[in-house]
Amino acid sequence: MRGATFPARIQQHLARTYALDDAPVVDDFIQLTDGSAREALLIRHAGGDGGDIEVALHLPRRAITRGREGTLDEICQIVEGVSHFLYVAERARRELPATQLELELQAEVDKYVLLVHGDLADEVEPPGPPLRRRHEAAPSGAGRFEPERAARIRAHLFERVTFMDPPGTETGDRYRIANDLAARFAGRLEAEFARHGRHAELLAALRRFYAAGQTEKIALARAA
Repeated sequence: MRGATFPARIQQHLARTYALDDAPVVDDFIQLTDGSAREALLIRHAGGDGGDIEVALHLPRRAITRGREGTLDEICQIVEGVSHFLYVAERARRELPATQLELELQAEVDKYVLLVHGDLADEVEPPGPPLRRRHEAAPSGAGRFEPERAARIRAHLFERVTFMDPPGTETGDRYRIANDLAARFAGRLEAEFARHGRHAELLAALRRFYAAGQTEKIALARAA
């Protein structure tokens, strides 16, 4: 992946994790924003009988410029945007619907997967004191697991969270539900699979979750 942009590398890792083929290249759909604007995936139905959609992924210029050197929030915005883009593309390819809750829930899980089990675990240090590495050359993908890092990432993603929208609003409640469900699913992945070295089963669980629609995703998360 040498020479690939940061968003493209995130897309490549997610595509490997979920065994996705033929997805559009995310770089072709990115539009940079300035100021306080945050990540946003804009979708417009193009009309006609084909059900085509037009997509634009807005990402903060500062986050893209800094890449893996950015803050955890900046990195998470890029991961979230790429996750949204890839999920919409895959559901459209399969001619399946996608709800806003599905998008947010999958993005929360994807941030956890990349930062704990994936390529970003080698590149992004969570806030706090330096982590003690158990081994210098940890495998990437679902075969990686470092408990101290996982605990710190889960705390930042799911516990020390500031929501932009207040509770009781549609958007605010959706983000809170997605955050809670993702936290439960991540905990299940660790308790049942990662801590016992059951990496092939962890990967299978991730792929089943990704392929599921909203109802099954919620059921899988609540089974934790």
